[in-house]
Amino acid sequence: MPQAQVIPLQRADRRPNTITAPAKGAVPRRAPARPTQPAEPIPLHPRREPAGVEGFQHRIADLAGFLRRRVTGDYPVDEFGFDQELTDRVLLPLLRPLYQHWFRVEVTGAEHLPLTGGALVVCNHAGTLPLDAVMTAVAVHDTHPRHRHLRMLGADLVFQVPLLGALARRSGQTLACHPDAERLLNAGELVGVWPEGFKGIGKPFRDRYKLQRFGRGGFVAAAMRSGVPIIPCAIVGAEEIYPKIADLRPVARLLGLPYFPITPLFPLLGPLGAIPLPSKWHIEFGAPLHPDPAAAEDDPMFVFNTTDQIRETIQQTLYKLLAQRRNPFLG
Repeated sequence: MPQAQVIPLQRADRRPNTITAPAKGAVPRRAPARPTQPAEPIPLHPRREPAGVEGFQHRIADLAGFLRRRVTGDYPVDEFGFDQELTDRVLLPLLRPLYQHWFRVEVTGAEHLPLTGGALVVCNHAGTLPLDAVMTAVAVHDTHPRHRHLRMLGADLVFQVPLLGALARRSGQTLACHPDAERLLNAGELVGVWPEGFKGIGKPFRDRYKLQRFGRGGFVAAAMRSGVPIIPCAIVGAEEIYPKIADLRPVARLLGLPYFPITPLFPLLGPLGAIPLPSKWHIEFGAPLHPDPAAAEDDPMFVFNTTDQIRETIQQTLYKLLAQRRNPFLG
């Protein structure tokens, strides 16, 4: 079997942060925004292909080259298994119809994503299946002026499922553990995390848009140690795609799953019930926080307060977006 070329990640330069740990009893404050140099927007499809027969021949030759590299293994992957060519040419095009025409995702705040360097994007989680994670990855890539990829941190279960685990690796995902998160952040990558985990994605429909616990702030501490900004991200629309009205716990235990959902359409309609409802989505990236790296080691309470501040920021943004929404399926 041909082997892809493994490209090791390089450690990125880090800039000093502007927030210091507060005195005991003080409330952490958000740092002033850093000035950034505006980038020249890059079009989503920058290549101009010839028209007519020449254009058809060009596409055939391009496809043949892609398939040849797949067969011979003449393509690079990084040490986590991320295959950028496969992601850009196969996976993202497959997801875009869902993103653009089914969920009609609207994105605001993309200017808060850094042009270069690492950052931790912290999102709310919902929807029974983690479609909110992959839609956020498409949103980051397609709205960022330099089309950066979101390196998502996934649960162990994702990588234990045959085929799905390998596909997740190829698309840039890795285990939700602190060492992997710090290596990616130190290498200057955009990293996405959904701290609610299965508590958020598997909660019943009656608890929609009520954030669950964010854990003990482990990934926030990882971002602090890496000296990168933390960007809160609020996602509205995912709660309605599979309204979970019940949970068959015995079946879930039998299958080794965290839950087995019952929705109005599943399992009543069989495979048709697995089609997500076409809710209208809105993803908003908030202003970044720049906490002090030293506080991650010296002041656990500062880490906890920062984690709580991020959670509250996302919760308030969800309330704002819900107040602006007329209808879950019309926007």
